[in-house]
Amino acid sequence: MNRESILLESVPTDLFVGGRWRGASDGGTLNVADPATGTTLSTIASATADDARAAMDAAADAFPTWSRTPARQRGEILRRAFDLLTERADDFALLMTLEMGKPLAESRGEVKYGGEFLRWFSEEAARIRGSYGANPEGTGRTIVSQHAVGPCYLITPWNFPLAMATRKIAPALAAGCTVVIKPASLTPLTSLAFAALLEEAGVPAGVVNVLTTASSGEVSEPILADSRLRKLSFTGSTSVGSSLLEKAAGGVLRTSMELGGNAPFVVFDDASLDDAVDGAIAAKFRNIGQACTAANRFIVHSSVVEDFAARVTARVREMKVGRGTEDGVSIGPLIDANAVDKAAALVADAAKRGATLLTGGSRIDGPGTFFEPTVLTEVPADAELMREEIFGPVLAITTFDTEDEAVALANRTEYGLVSYVYTDSLARGQRMIETLETGMMGLNVGVVSNASAPFGGWKMSGLGREGGAEGIHEYLETKYTMTADPFSA
Repeated sequence: MNRESILLESVPTDLFVGGRWRGASDGGTLNVADPATGTTLSTIASATADDARAAMDAAADAFPTWSRTPARQRGEILRRAFDLLTERADDFALLMTLEMGKPLAESRGEVKYGGEFLRWFSEEAARIRGSYGANPEGTGRTIVSQHAVGPCYLITPWNFPLAMATRKIAPALAAGCTVVIKPASLTPLTSLAFAALLEEAGVPAGVVNVLTTASSGEVSEPILADSRLRKLSFTGSTSVGSSLLEKAAGGVLRTSMELGGNAPFVVFDDASLDDAVDGAIAAKFRNIGQACTAANRFIVHSSVVEDFAARVTARVREMKVGRGTEDGVSIGPLIDANAVDKAAALVADAAKRGATLLTGGSRIDGPGTFFEPTVLTEVPADAELMREEIFGPVLAITTFDTEDEAVALANRTEYGLVSYVYTDSLARGQRMIETLETGMMGLNVGVVSNASAPFGGWKMSGLGREGGAEGIHEYLETKYTMTADPFSA
């Protein structure tokens, strides 16, 4: 067997519930396909509602012991997981490329990024702090303590199958929570391999439970209805996130929602165009454009737009399209045929409304689900791709003349996840920090994600933060205790 076959043979195909690998209760399965070829990579268990209830039982049963496990011990387990992941980086990178399609170099980058959440929160586990002090009246003492919120339900997307899992699991475990995680049905193999790694690292039975399924609603319903569940974390579309928030309201659950984006990429006339083009390529084409942080609308000053567009187009024309395992490939397949259809429809709509196509713009005949890396300029404000999250390798350029106009264009969206600004003016950069309505901003940089920083958005882009010092507090409850004045006893 070749390396790919050996790797796939090593990945579990069952559910992971209560520390045991087991098939679905009804024997159901689902196929996982390679988007670059359309061939089946693996056939795995497809969980049912009964499996979901069993996973909640396991998480609830394990919670009392795990939440009382010393923080240092929890942190050391996460550190062992980091070390194991680092040792097996090549295997995890290849697995992600096979099931998701991204180029191997990008998969290696995701392994490093995802691993950093394990390392960061292994250190944060021992830093959970409270406070003690006299009340202002001097009549007593206040104690503020932090406690694990309880069993958590974590739903991860298909586009970053490792990093989105570690970004949720690591802070939950560091805080003392137990979890049920449901990976996307399109890319579940990485989560199964990661669960096996966590088991090897010493995570006790029931602390992490993995449900792969083709029936997300059927599996989520009994979990969200379970009174023992105390936290829901979801990364995905705003429409699904809104629906989950409605369901979470019944149990008054703590929620973290990392939802859609429509990121503006603003280039001022004083920006270094070399830097802006480098940033544009990184912000747009990372993960084949299939990222919530991907730049969606390139808002470029009219005096430099022609030069910017020419430089970007030259770079895009050099991009090699192909299976992510091939040397030199920078654009892999989109995740499925629906994604190709969406990209094609958005490009066609923009062209119909007057946009100029500079390169690309077409689907690529199979096998696989490929779309040409594309650059459009003179994109009008009423084009659909100026309002919708593209989630594909399509770079759309529009223009502005004044700073106020740039800000208005950038903020003209219901989303507020991330923005990118290129300018050599320190004062202007500071004004952009103050005026752009996004939870994150890249100032003269095209990639903002970092495990040590709070990731999250404003408006319809979500609630809560993942990563940074803030990330662990999403999994903690605060308790305040008043005691009598010890000197008056």
